[in-house]
Amino acid sequence: MPAATSKIGAAKQVPEKLNPAEGLRFGRIPITNVQPVLEGGKFAAKGVRGADVLVSAVVFREGHDVLGATAVLIAPDGTVAQRSKLTPRGKGSDAWEGVITPGFEGDWTFLVEGWTDLYATWAHNAQVKINADVDVDVMLAEGAQLLGKAAQEAPGAAEATVFKHAAHMLADASLNVNDRLAAGTGAAVRAAVEHFPLRDLVTSSEAYPLKVERDAAGRGAWYEFFPRSEGAARHPETGEWTSGNFQTATHRLPAVAAMGFDVLYLPPIHPIGFVNRKGPNNTLTAGPGDPGSPWAIGSAAGGHDAIHPDLGTFDDFDAFVAAANELELEIALDLALQCAPDHPWATEHPEWFTTRVDGTIAYAENPPKKYQDIYPLNFDNDPAGLSHEILRIVRLWIDHGVRIFRVDNPHTKPVWFWEWLIGKINAERPDVVFLAEAFTRPAMMAALGRAGFQQSYSYFTWRNTKEELEEYLVHVSRESAGYFRPNFFVNTPDILTEYLQFGGPAAFKIRAILAALGSPLWGMYAGYELFEHVARPGSEENIDNEKYEYKDRDFAKAEAHGKSLAPFVTKLNSIRRAHPALLDLQNLTLHESSDDATLVFSKHKHIAATDGAPARKDTIIVVINVDPHSMREGAVTLNLDALGLDGLAPDGTFIVDELITGATWNWGKKNYFRLDAHLEPAHILHIRR
Repeated sequence: MPAATSKIGAAKQVPEKLNPAEGLRFGRIPITNVQPVLEGGKFAAKGVRGADVLVSAVVFREGHDVLGATAVLIAPDGTVAQRSKLTPRGKGSDAWEGVITPGFEGDWTFLVEGWTDLYATWAHNAQVKINADVDVDVMLAEGAQLLGKAAQEAPGAAEATVFKHAAHMLADASLNVNDRLAAGTGAAVRAAVEHFPLRDLVTSSEAYPLKVERDAAGRGAWYEFFPRSEGAARHPETGEWTSGNFQTATHRLPAVAAMGFDVLYLPPIHPIGFVNRKGPNNTLTAGPGDPGSPWAIGSAAGGHDAIHPDLGTFDDFDAFVAAANELELEIALDLALQCAPDHPWATEHPEWFTTRVDGTIAYAENPPKKYQDIYPLNFDNDPAGLSHEILRIVRLWIDHGVRIFRVDNPHTKPVWFWEWLIGKINAERPDVVFLAEAFTRPAMMAALGRAGFQQSYSYFTWRNTKEELEEYLVHVSRESAGYFRPNFFVNTPDILTEYLQFGGPAAFKIRAILAALGSPLWGMYAGYELFEHVARPGSEENIDNEKYEYKDRDFAKAEAHGKSLAPFVTKLNSIRRAHPALLDLQNLTLHESSDDATLVFSKHKHIAATDGAPARKDTIIVVINVDPHSMREGAVTLNLDALGLDGLAPDGTFIVDELITGATWNWGKKNYFRLDAHLEPAHILHIRR
């Protein structure tokens, strides 16, 4: 419910007779730099149902009166859903900050109000002047008048009674001056004013758009596997492979769900080209049994609207999707807008490609990488025809139960196309989510987010040191959160960083903790839980890469022998589901550590009361050694204000429960830690309320 506001000071802007003639841009209370606002409101900022959205602005005025600022959340039907008081941030900066929390999906708006705080101004002046024996009677009389009027306008009987009593005490000349002042500035009055602020000269900023989407747009744990490898078998004598398919891959679904994942992402499932097919480890010549890269889409068997014959039929795919949904897994399908040389489009629509001077179609390159088995699309020759064909394909897969698309290399297509496509699809189906696989320049990644992509891969993969991680966590949780939702994938078929190659099992555990707890979105590619760490020489890719061949992994055997990270991943996802604070993006705070390899951050959320459940607070503190080779120890110094602590024990401590080991400790502002990367590299602490 929106907080009550007083009418004591009627809303006042610059006098009307000045506005039209002068074209003034400042209201009575100047409000500037409202955030999150994207290009003046041209694009909507991003929100997720029930997630806090950080709102900030610079609010100031002439003179010395005390100011207040409020973020106002306006529901899609135009009603005020919430007023949230902002708090000053940074002494002397005039910056204010707070959160709003949209409760459901839709096209919301928000604005910021600046106002003179009549009560705080009077209380400050009264205490200063009365203590100096200046204008004593006048200050008491002004307070009595102010609170008397507040009593008349208060929305509730409790506040009215408090204001009326305080006004009576202030006006009672028979009482001691200090008692009269105390009556007007006591805790009861301040509590009433907190609920019912006494505002004057209320000035509003413009209203700005906020698009609120479903959970899967901004929250979720992703797991990637290749269906052709799940159930694939190799003949013991001939060495020939039999491909897995949707039926055999269905047997892997319960294990993925048991680890606590929400989304199962599938690489392209379409026919794979034969022309220029790549062999093992990206070699230029494929053998007769080599399956080729799923991203080289298209052959005589069909294109993006077909299924690879080895995987099954559309009926098999539908059954696979249904089986996943029964386990509360959503299927994310790769949307890779590129073609093998023998894709039907290459002969039917050569205008959709780039033709070189020698008459050949240009294949894809990302120097020094070359993709001779892939033709990139060209949107400039027939933009309407190509765009509508892709729209048809996306609608086709939506009709078969796909609600999430992981888009391959979207930064190699025009941004206008994504704005058009995602806009078209989301107008029909607001529940459809697009993830951008865009490891590219910051400006392009930002533009894709503005154009409509609900989430994106990120630079997290290459942020490994304490300093790098601190800088990046602040960036994604505060600076870019209005337009960019980062999905912290720990690995992909293309990315096996040196940190994982040489960090041992500790590195895999550390990166999983950072990803799962640092962002509401995280993901891993199959094999991570088996500590697959050997790279093809001179690259960041796994050797014997699954992009070009089948993989026969024995997950159950590894787990039975204690050589799997799966139980730990299961624990991490369980912690995520149990703690709402971890599923918001903008609530992260860094804390100090005396060690240069130990990162400390917290995530705090106030959960409003619901039917049958009281309001509560959820706070997680993560202390993690990011050096996978050593033991680290030192002191953590906490920012207690960021932890939402209402009060500490008499000795200045509070109770934390360690969620990995089950230990319980008393912590305070400063705390000792000792973290051995080879045992448990992190403390994951929950503040007991």
